[in-house]
Amino acid sequence: MQTLKVELANRSYPIHIGRNLISDASLILPHLKRKHVAIVTNTTVAPLYLAKLTQTLEPAGVKVIPIILPDGEAYKNTETLNTIYDVLLQNRCERSTTLIALGGGVIGDLTGYAAATYLRGVPFIQIPTTLLSQVDSSVGGKTGINHPLGKNMIGAFYQPQLVLADIDTLKTLPAREFSAGMAEVIKYGLIRDAEFFDWLEAHIEQLMALEEAAISEAIYRSCQNKAEVVARDEHENGERALLNLGHTFGHAIENAMGYGVWLHGEAVAAGTMLAADLSQRLGWLAAADVTRMHALLSKASLPLEAPKLGAEKYLDLMQMDKKVADGKIRLVLQQAIGKSVITSDYDAEKLKETLS
Repeated sequence: MQTLKVELANRSYPIHIGRNLISDASLILPHLKRKHVAIVTNTTVAPLYLAKLTQTLEPAGVKVIPIILPDGEAYKNTETLNTIYDVLLQNRCERSTTLIALGGGVIGDLTGYAAATYLRGVPFIQIPTTLLSQVDSSVGGKTGINHPLGKNMIGAFYQPQLVLADIDTLKTLPAREFSAGMAEVIKYGLIRDAEFFDWLEAHIEQLMALEEAAISEAIYRSCQNKAEVVARDEHENGERALLNLGHTFGHAIENAMGYGVWLHGEAVAAGTMLAADLSQRLGWLAAADVTRMHALLSKASLPLEAPKLGAEKYLDLMQMDKKVADGKIRLVLQQAIGKSVITSDYDAEKLKETLS
């Protein structure tokens, strides 16, 4: 097992990465205020891991309340959130009850937001079961739900007590979901860690073959990058916004196509290539770097071309983005492999060319 910490003073917490962590009660028990938890999961993950986690906790005297939600991005909404509240209220859960998110990014975001808002705040633990959630959404405290007009527009910054990234859960992950997670892994190399990007190029075959050592290293280095950024900019007032490379374009794709039609990582990958295209048109990014980005995302079996929505449709959807300031769309753009910038100072006509 490897461990690193998100440094946030008295709200710091560990990220444990390793095999069979779900079966280790000693990793979870120290983070419970009382032996009373609600495990939030979905119809896909529950048959695989709910019993295993329950069998870890109950022999230690922990009362477990299961909350099983429908699976999919389409259910990341107020109706599903209320389902969590209903069960918590029916079971008279108190502020000392810990919520455990057992699932991917949707479950993590929903559970975290429920924890942030139920009784004005209860503790929660992240046990991410997808690559995307292990390297990105479970770390850093972003929680929330989607709105029909925009993705993740309702939410809160609320940190977990603990993140358990059990790499054994990736063995049951569909190949398409694994590839979607690779989009977020590659992102860290692009925005701030050129050496990691080089490493990914050298090990992409091992990663796609699910070789344990390579996967563990990729998760550790991704979490290390994110933890460093979150520690310096928890509430996304500056540097943390760089983590949204490809996301402004990607969220527009998800919204336009219908939540869940494109997986989040797939939309981010296509969005990353749109950002690269614009960066090259602006003269900021070398053609050789664009070629490297294209090749790595392709080897990760990710889509490289965004749907043709038309420039006006994209611009309309991109206005519904959390990074919009003073009516201007701020974008994360590339200057080199390992170097990104967030800016609204770009040629708007070049953006339209990219979107067209």
